Amino acid sequence: MRALNKVLVVDDDAVVGQSFNRVLSHKGYVVVTAQNAHEALKKMREDEFDLVYTDIKMPGMDGLELAQQLKARRPWVPVVIVTGYGSGVSEERARAAGVSAFLHKPLSPEMIEDSATDALRAPRAVPASAEPEVAVLELAPAASAARESNLKNVALFLAAPFIGLVYALFLPVAGVAMLAWMGGQALMKMPRAARVLRALKNVGLVIAAPFVGLVYALLLPVVGTAMLAWIGLRSLLVKPTVE
Repeated sequence: MRALNKVLVVDDDAVVGQSFNRVLSHKGYVVVTAQNAHEALKKMREDEFDLVYTDIKMPGMDGLELAQQLKARRPWVPVVIVTGYGSGVSEERARAAGVSAFLHKPLSPEMIEDSATDALRAPRAVPASAEPEVAVLELAPAASAARESNLKNVALFLAAPFIGLVYALFLPVAGVAMLAWMGGQALMKMPRAARVLRALKNVGLVIAAPFVGLVYALLLPVVGTAMLAWIGLRSLLVKPTVE
C-alpha cells in the first residue's frame, strides 16, 4: 500500500506542472506531470493515481474529453479541471463528466493545496472491479451451506425407512434381552440355577448364531447401499471449487 497520495498534473505548459510540484511535494504528495492527454492516459495505464489535474486547452485531445475518458475508466479517481478560459458551457460539460472541481488561472499555492485536500476528502465511487469480488465472498458461504443442507435432507429422507426398520426389529429384542439379563443375574446367585443358566447360555448361543448371521446378511447390503447413495448425492449436489 502506498503511503503518499500520487497526483497527476496534465498541462502543456511546463510552468504549471512545476507550480503543482513545488506546492504539493512539500505537503507530502508525489506529483507526476504529463504534457498532453495521450501521455496522461499512458501514465494512468502504467500507474495508480489518487488525483488528476488537467488543463482544458491542450493540443490534440482537450481536457474535457480526457476527463470523460478518465472518469469512464476509473470513476473513483477525482479529476479537477484547471483553465484560464473557463465558460459556462465547458463547466457544464465537465460536471456532466463527473469532475470534482474547477481551478481558474492564475493559481495561488493556497488554491492548489486546498483543491487537493477537498478533492481527496470528497466521497468516491466504489471501484467496479471490487463489487463482484465482495459479492462472491459473501454469497459463496451461503450457497455452500444451502447445498450441504439439501444433501443432509435428502440423505435423511432416504435413511428414514431403514432406521425405522432397525428400531422395529431391535427394540423388542433389546427389551427381552434386558429382562433375561436381569433374571439371569438373580438366578446366578443360586448354585444349582447357575449351572443350569450356563448350560442354557451355551444352548442359546448355538440357537442365536443363525439369527445373528441373518441380521448381518440383511443389514450389510442396506449399509452399503446407503453409503453409495450418500457418495452419489454428494457428487451431484456439491459443486467442485475452482482454485
